[in-house]
Amino acid sequence: MKIVVLAGGLSPERNVSLSSGAMVCEALRARGHQAALVDLFFGLEGRSPAEDPYEAPVPQELKKVSPQAPDLDQVRRSRKDQSPSSIGPGVLELCAGADVVFLALHGACGEDGRVQAALDLLGVPYTGSGCLGSAIAMDKDMTKRLVAGLVTTPRWETVTVTEENLEELAEKTPLPAVVKPIANGSSIGVTIAHDRETLRRGLEESIRLGGRTVLEQYIKGREIQVAVLDGKALPSIEIIPQAEFYDYENKYQPGAAKEVCPAEIPPEWEKKVGEAAQTVFQAIGLSVYARADFIVPEDGTPYFLEINTLPGMTPTSLVPQEAAAVGISYGELCETIVKASLKARKEGA
Repeated sequence: MKIVVLAGGLSPERNVSLSSGAMVCEALRARGHQAALVDLFFGLEGRSPAEDPYEAPVPQELKKVSPQAPDLDQVRRSRKDQSPSSIGPGVLELCAGADVVFLALHGACGEDGRVQAALDLLGVPYTGSGCLGSAIAMDKDMTKRLVAGLVTTPRWETVTVTEENLEELAEKTPLPAVVKPIANGSSIGVTIAHDRETLRRGLEESIRLGGRTVLEQYIKGREIQVAVLDGKALPSIEIIPQAEFYDYENKYQPGAAKEVCPAEIPPEWEKKVGEAAQTVFQAIGLSVYARADFIVPEDGTPYFLEINTLPGMTPTSLVPQEAAAVGISYGELCETIVKASLKARKEGA
């Protein structure tokens, strides 16, 4: 098959996405597919018209994720095409000629349903969930509203943080609390606040990231994540960060966190988190694959935090580890995602 692997874009998770895309593109080529790695934002800019994107080498430096999130203003300035479009030159045309588009995008640029909607209008099949489920899952508040009666989730409120109400929120929000931008991933902008000063800093950061923020009850427990692949829960994985919090740097730097898969938890816990992940997956209309995040305290109750519709496929990512625990290699995982996605698109999912 001819497969365009879309990565990059203008999300704070741009570097993670490029790493995922490079890995996926190589894996698909190794399995006999024609695969082209394309940056959603830059498109074919700077490439020779004679260069075949399906034959272009995959830059090996993309595989390693920088500890720092990218400077998106600098990224914008570096594109010759200074139009307001988030889609670079030649991207849609290339996608239109492909058999399927593998979405290796992460965050607001690609995981929020807009790219899915554009591809739907083009009539081009793509991997992962459809536009509506993707949009819902990207909104932490909307997701919680839909699943709160079906699974256990920490108490939360959603606010728009401004310079005017920052001090009031910093004084009145119950502690400890978790401050989360409503539509970011990779833990970018997330703060765990045990005191007022830390809470204030988290609220200030949320203003920089747009203001819309989830203030969530902090639950002390073990961090357990569960992927759903083609409708079935994979073995859970436990994250044990070396630092207090599994932040952006811990997620993508080898050795920064201990990851145990399958998680060493009682069988009844495994059953509960797997069922909860599938419940959320089905409730918001997802398809193909996703990864749900939980905190499980000593009583074994899985507290649902969020679900990611295009989870990372980097060298340190969790879904490939969970798949490997049941004998699915990285290449087989990519192939499974492609085949399940083509089936889902035919069924209108």
